[in-house]
Amino acid sequence: MSFAPQNPVDQTHDAHRPGGRRDRALAIGLSVLVVVGMVGFGSYLVLTATSEAADQKRSAPTDGSGTTGDGKAPSPGRERPADGKIEGLRTWDAAKLTRNHVNGPVTYPMKPPVGGDHNPVWMNCDGVVYTKALPDVNAVHSLEHGSVWVTYTGKAPRADVDKLAEQVSRTPYSLMSPYPGQSGAITLTAWGKQLTVNSADDPRVGQFFSQFVQGPQTPEPGATCSGGLEAP
Repeated sequence: MSFAPQNPVDQTHDAHRPGGRRDRALAIGLSVLVVVGMVGFGSYLVLTATSEAADQKRSAPTDGSGTTGDGKAPSPGRERPADGKIEGLRTWDAAKLTRNHVNGPVTYPMKPPVGGDHNPVWMNCDGVVYTKALPDVNAVHSLEHGSVWVTYTGKAPRADVDKLAEQVSRTPYSLMSPYPGQSGAITLTAWGKQLTVNSADDPRVGQFFSQFVQGPQTPEPGATCSGGLEAP
C-alpha cells in the first residue's frame, strides 16, 4: 500500500473551498438586498412625483372663466373662487369719497350712496335686517366701518328678500333695508363699491360678501358695528 503524500496545492484548495462558498453566498445575498432597496426607492420616487402632480392639478387657480390655468374646466360641483372678478361691479375712487362727520343732511350723487360725508352715528350693522328705509347719512357711516349694505325695492320677489335677509342675519358687518329710490330690484353696496342683481341666487351676491365684508376698501377696518343707531 502506498502512502504517497497528496499534492499540497490540492490540499490548500480543498481547505479553502467551504469558505469560498460562504463568501459567494454572502455576496449574492448583499447584491439581492441592494437591488431590492433600489427598486423600492425608485417606486417611492415615482409615487411621490405622481402625488405632487395630482395635488398641483387640484390646487390650480382658475382665471375667473370657470377654467383652470391649463385651460381645463374644474371638476363638476366645484365652485369658482369667490375672489374672482365680479361682473357689473361699479367702483368709485376712494380718494374722492370724503369722510367728514356732519350733523345735517347730505346730498349724494348716487342711490344708495357708496360713501362720502356722513352722520357721526352709524347704523348698527352686525347682521341687522331693517324693515324700514334707513337714513343715508347713518348707513354710509356703517359702510365706512366695512359693512355691506343690501337694499331692495318692491320689485324684488319676497323669496329673494327672505333669502338675502337670512344671509345678512348670519353675517357680521352687514345690514339690509328697503330702498325705494334705487334703480335695480336688489343692490349691494360697500364703501366705493356697488352691484345690482336681479336675484338672490346670483352667484355674484356671494362674491360681493366675500370680497367686501371688512374688505380692503374699508376706511376703518375693525371699527365696531354695534352701539350705533338701532332703528330709523
